[in-house]
Amino acid sequence: MELTEKLEWNGRTIAWGRRGRGPAVVFCHGTPFSSRVWSAHADALSNEFTVYLWDMPGYGESSKRAGDAVDFDAQGKVLAALLRHWGLERLHVIAHDYGGAASLRATLFEQATYTSLLLVDTVAIPPAGSPFFRFVQDNPTTLDQLPGYIHEAILRAYIQNATLHGLRANQLDQLVSPWLGEVGQPAFYRQIAQFDERYLQDIEDHLGKLSIPVKVLWGADDAWLSPTIGRRLASLIPQATYTEIPSSGHLMQYDAPIPLSHHLHSWLAQVV
Repeated sequence: MELTEKLEWNGRTIAWGRRGRGPAVVFCHGTPFSSRVWSAHADALSNEFTVYLWDMPGYGESSKRAGDAVDFDAQGKVLAALLRHWGLERLHVIAHDYGGAASLRATLFEQATYTSLLLVDTVAIPPAGSPFFRFVQDNPTTLDQLPGYIHEAILRAYIQNATLHGLRANQLDQLVSPWLGEVGQPAFYRQIAQFDERYLQDIEDHLGKLSIPVKVLWGADDAWLSPTIGRRLASLIPQATYTEIPSSGHLMQYDAPIPLSHHLHSWLAQVV
């Protein structure tokens, strides 16, 4: 599924796409990824639902201006603006990684309303961030000056580490390519440098206010975010359910696509 539309918002260009007919399902990606991680699942659901994909500013096909905020608060505001632009009132949100924090901030602090929320290996509560994340936060301007071939090698190794079973060459290329070149390389380190756990603490402090159906899915072998975090997240959300997917790392979309597809369909059948 391609992102064929653009929204200009506060100087940012947000790439998005829509396909299908039926109840609205909005997918949110994480870092350092893009909407590409959800393309196959969005395509599959488009026979029954109107699916929406978008790239967060600073990611994928959206703008990557040096002066733009790309932190959790900014992305929550962007998602709320997109939902207003689309005119969506009854919608179902499916979020991965950083997209979990963006979707939670949009509903908890920006008055976005959802019918249901499905969180997949999400960054939502502290602590979060790998040792590599913390290293980049300490050295952002040094790393964005790395020779391109060294940066690409680091990036490929980092993204591969998000999977248990590994990515095919074309899959890895899709996820790496937005972060290469004069625009992409500094954008990669910039979004990590702006990672601020205070926004996650804000989310944790307000999770008890959620009154919509919420499901938390987690890869049992997630090396980036331990299932312990997923279980704790679910325990903080009223009436949330929690399921672990065996033999899956952080990128469940690639490690366990069939079980994930099953859970997406069964969840939506339950809440629509």
